[in-house]
Amino acid sequence: MYRIVAIDVRSRREGRDLRKVGFYDPIKNQTYLNVPAILYFLEKGAQPTGTVYDISKKAEIFKELRITH
Repeated sequence: MYRIVAIDVRSRREGRDLRKVGFYDPIKNQTYLNVPAILYFLEKGAQPTGTVYDISKKAEIFKELRITH
């Protein structure tokens, strides 16, 4: 199970997260994404990791980001 979090790039890898924005469980094939929080961080310049990018793309979050711009 993966927690999806927003974290400051200046923090160490296991440092304190700014906010939990979702989770992904590949065994149960469950995903929960807090879309408003994810969009907020993306609009502020956050860069998702490859895995988070793939999960977000599958959930069509980037389409919602384009609508707001």
